[in-house]
Order: sequence, then structure tokens, then C-alpha cells
Amino acid sequence: MNQIKRVAIVGGTHGNELTGVYLVKKFDRAPELIGRSTFETIALLANPQACEIGRRYIDIDLNRCFRQQDLENPHLTSYEAQRAKELYHIFSSKNNQQQNLIIDLHSTTSNMGLTFILASQHPFNLQLAAYLTSLYPHLKLLASPTNHQDSPVLRSLSELGGTLEVGAVPQGVLDASLFQQTEQVIGTILDCVEAYNLGTMPVLTNPLTVYQSIQAIDYPRNKSGDIQAMIHPQLQSRDYEALNPGDPMFLTFDGESVLYEDKSTVYPIFINEAAYYEKKIAMYLTQKKIVSHGS
Repeated sequence: MNQIKRVAIVGGTHGNELTGVYLVKKFDRAPELIGRSTFETIALLANPQACEIGRRYIDIDLNRCFRQQDLENPHLTSYEAQRAKELYHIFSSKNNQQQNLIIDLHSTTSNMGLTFILASQHPFNLQLAAYLTSLYPHLKLLASPTNHQDSPVLRSLSELGGTLEVGAVPQGVLDASLFQQTEQVIGTILDCVEAYNLGTMPVLTNPLTVYQSIQAIDYPRNKSGDIQAMIHPQLQSRDYEALNPGDPMFLTFDGESVLYEDKSTVYPIFINEAAYYEKKIAMYLTQKKIVSHGS
């Protein structure tokens, strides 16, 4: 692989996720914090209008606007659809021969801690993930089953890098500890890219624990579409913990437990994420896999 020529730190894909918004603003004021010698680093707000008013989005979720067919559709004219096309133009290999790496900053109301969502399982990403988890043992690695080129999310604009997701933090709120942790991980990623370009990136071959997203689960609903149950208290805030057959998932308003009935153990994430109520998602289920990599 050629040297990485540009790293983009993107915040405010959702305008009410303030960790990324204010880190980008900090880096704009003090670009020396993210400057390295072998590549250009840019920091930008993905959805500036939503950031300005502190809303998740203006018209539609920007982080669902990056499918190729949508980017090429001239009839999609919402603010976020237009902004997605602008961002695609910035990062598209057709318009720019530079090798880009994207760090898309997000926060979640779920108890996800520090999570790195891989844009792809490119060998560089796996080496980066191995390095990050060696320094931050509590950082979780998440992979999507979707090929990054078929994905609607912003990180799919480059196969290198991914999303830094941090939580739990309420929408529209800054959490100082999580802010500092996110900034520290960003610095480590930049140092890692610099080391890669200089040929000094440590080669780690330890197996990686990667959570693979397999299914989105909705809340129980009636025929009118109204929610009929909540996340069960025994499951709330237990992201990345094992959910076994027969364990409670939901609690109805009448106090009855709804159990997990599948046959395999899974690991729920994004449990009770506030922004996912409109998407009819109560949680995602993942499988835990051991990924071998390196030489």
C-alpha cells in the first residue's frame, strides 16, 4: 500500500453529538495538535447546519446518505443529500488520487465505552486496531457485515480508518472524560499513520477480538406500531456483554419479561440508543469473533 497522504478527522455528522463537534473546533483553533510530518490532516464538520442548531440532522440522517446510488441521484435534494455529495467529492478517489484515512467521531447514549468501528478489514485497519487495543485494552472493535462500498455511512468514503464511537453520553451534552479519551485515541491514530509512512509501525500479530454486527432488533410493538415494551433492566447498559438463550431482553409495561429465544449467545450493542427509536432499533446483536492478522 502507498503512503497515506491525508487524514480527515470528521465531527458533527450528527449535530447533537458534541464530542466530535468540539474536538473539530479545537483542532481548527490549534492545528498543531493534529499536524504530522508525512501527511496532511484536516478537521471538518460534516453537517455544519445541524451543528449550529444542535440537532441530529436538518432533513434526514446524513450518516445514511452515502450509498453510491444515492450520491449519483440528482433527484435527492435534501440538505443532507447535498452535503453527502459535497463530502464525497472531497474524498472520492476519482477526484483525488491521495490515499485518505477517515476518522468519523460519534457519541452514543448507549454504554459502548470506546468503540472503533472498522471501515473495512483492510490489513492496515487490522494493524491499527491491534495497536489501539494494545494501548487501550478496554477499546472494543466492531465490524459491519456490509462491504464498505455498499454502505450508507460516512466512513465508507474510505476503506482506511473508521468511526470512533464513545458513550454513554446524552445527546447535546459534553462529557469531559470521554472527550479527553477520544482526543487521546485520535492522537494515537495519527502517530500510527506517521509510523506507517515512516516504515516504523509496529507489527502486532496478536489475535483481535472483533464484534460482527449480525442483526438489528426492534422493540415489541402492537398492530398500530406503538412500542409495547422497554429494554429490560437486566440488559440495560450491558453493551458487549453476553446475551444467552432465555435471558430477558424487554419488559412490557405490564411488567412481563420478553426473553431472548434464539439458540446462540450474542452480544448486544447500541442498547436503547436514543437516536434509534425513530429507526425502530432497540439494539444490534453481534457475534464475537477472533480475527488473525499480520505476518
